[in-house]
Amino acid sequence: MIKGANIGLAELSENVCSVMVRLGWNSATGEGDADVSVLLLDGSGKVRSDADFYFYNHPVADDGSVQLLGKTPTADGDEDRISLDLDAVPPEIERVVVAASRYAGARFGDLGHLAVTLTDGSGDDLARFSVEDAGAVSAFIFGELYRRSGDWKFRAVGQGYASGLAGLATDFGVDIEDDAETDSAVEAVPEAEPPGLRIADTDVAEQPQPRPKSGPVPAQGGSAPPAEVRERKSVPRPRTAKKKVTLPKVTRKSLAENDSWRGSRLFPVAALKSDREREMRATSVLLSVMAQVPEFGRRVTAAFGAPAGRMETFTEVTLPHGESPRRPDGVVRVERAGKLWTALVETKTNGNPLKPDQVQAYVDIAARRGYEAVITLSNDVALEGRPLVEVKTDGRRKHKVALWHLSWAEVAHQAQMLIRHEGVNNAAHAWLLQELLHYLQHDHSGCHGFQNMGAAWVPVRNGIDDETLCRGDARAVAVVESWERLVRQVCLRLGGELGQKVLPVQRARRGTEPGVRREASADLLCSEGRLHAELRIEGTAEILALSADLRTGKLRTSVDIAAPDHGYPLSWSKKLIRQLAAAPADLHIETLIEGQGAGPRGTLERLRPEPADILPKDGAQITGFRLSLFRSMGNGRGNAESGFIRSVDHAVDRFHTQVLAHLDRRVAGGRTKGGALAAAG
Repeated sequence: MIKGANIGLAELSENVCSVMVRLGWNSATGEGDADVSVLLLDGSGKVRSDADFYFYNHPVADDGSVQLLGKTPTADGDEDRISLDLDAVPPEIERVVVAASRYAGARFGDLGHLAVTLTDGSGDDLARFSVEDAGAVSAFIFGELYRRSGDWKFRAVGQGYASGLAGLATDFGVDIEDDAETDSAVEAVPEAEPPGLRIADTDVAEQPQPRPKSGPVPAQGGSAPPAEVRERKSVPRPRTAKKKVTLPKVTRKSLAENDSWRGSRLFPVAALKSDREREMRATSVLLSVMAQVPEFGRRVTAAFGAPAGRMETFTEVTLPHGESPRRPDGVVRVERAGKLWTALVETKTNGNPLKPDQVQAYVDIAARRGYEAVITLSNDVALEGRPLVEVKTDGRRKHKVALWHLSWAEVAHQAQMLIRHEGVNNAAHAWLLQELLHYLQHDHSGCHGFQNMGAAWVPVRNGIDDETLCRGDARAVAVVESWERLVRQVCLRLGGELGQKVLPVQRARRGTEPGVRREASADLLCSEGRLHAELRIEGTAEILALSADLRTGKLRTSVDIAAPDHGYPLSWSKKLIRQLAAAPADLHIETLIEGQGAGPRGTLERLRPEPADILPKDGAQITGFRLSLFRSMGNGRGNAESGFIRSVDHAVDRFHTQVLAHLDRRVAGGRTKGGALAAAG
């Protein structure tokens, strides 16, 4: 589409009751990121109240019409997804505006590959609008959906706001409250949480952040506040708060006499003896919690095009299929306004792969019966451009069935985000999610996520050791794919612990096919013996680099911190050493020199008494510092304690908790990467 063009959704697809809007950009070409927002407008072109303004801290509509699903990595950068249930949009709403904003000092013109894509409930693309030149604006309207003669249409808008998110919100009738009024009311937060489930009061008095002033207020957590809004004086805010239930930060003391006493659990795992029993139990546990905890059920199914509504789930349902009836592991049904959305569920646990013939049968059954989707669930992680199961579709059938995949790691991540950070509506729901997490994390559940680097791991390691691995070897590509799956799982696990999005950074040219990118990584593995990845924690400027050197058997985790724009190098080094007072003594610090790369280096233990030793003797221009930790790499391909996967988990955990957690990593205006040192003084 071109700017200003519009198109009717009914002309493009029959399945437009629920649509997905995907906003994409490449933040690797510019510093920082962007945050999406949605506004529901009535006939006057204004919001009915501030509750019609959805953003990072108000991500879900009570009626399910709007749900911000967060970011996901793509070949061209990042993609922010929004689920819109058009049947649930109130009749008085005539326009749904989709926008995004950046922090103060950052401009959309600095980002590459800006685009908005609209997909139907089956996941098929309906329309795409690429923004060629966003310009020097910090807020941007990508497009809007609007009613016309009873149908929905989509318009490519492409309008920027130099006044930022506050200016955009004001234009559409969102009330603005001055930060000064609320910041003066900040009160101390109690040092310890009371026993039992914690009631998280999200009132501004405890944590001043931008929010709508009135209407329902959502849970805390998830995405970090847009830095642009944090730094403005006039931003949308609420005056009241809605309380949410999360897990306590401090576990209450057990009444057991000793550690051998095991607490009773809602979902026991001790009796599980076979993979079939594990699959049946895991499916039943997950689907029952989805049906009983609306926030969780909606969170899991919204990305699959399910509407918001009454959900019921079923297990071991028999469906006719020729001479041999089939029994999918589960069925999910959602009712909305008299219409049904149905998905068949096929589950695998441990390292058991999905069976193509089985999935194909369920797709055929769903197509014949008019069901909307088939959802596969396993420990494997789906990769872009690399489906886990290939299925054939009958082009003669008008009804399309969407095939989606969900990993057990993603299920655990969504549960963690709700009960540890964002909260749910009552204590019973929080307890159910806690029991679900306990079940998934138990050694016998078989739901541990990606846990095997594959059959090619050992031959590739041996080939690197004896220098017989050649470019173009398909086994190297298989190892790169396994590495990508592992990195994505690390992002999910770390994000669940932090309550923030953690995404792998893709540094490939626009339009590069995922397969081509993986082949290039495989060639690098053959020539240099290294696997490399970069992770970005939302709300921070630094990139966490992770490298596995198969020649030396070492894992390296590192981060580059840019030098401030002002001050003296000796002051920078002293401030950095002070920030790292609690960091491990074996932390490596090296100076980055303009035009030369790495300069002087040393361990933290050696540099603590003499910070000046890290400075170049010739007075060369310092561009920043690199902090690194090294550890031995696990050998086995599996998930054992001595295996490669566990060693990667431990390396990332140690670097984050012992290094990154001690740095001031606030995103500042201007040269964002210097925030750690610039703010230290």
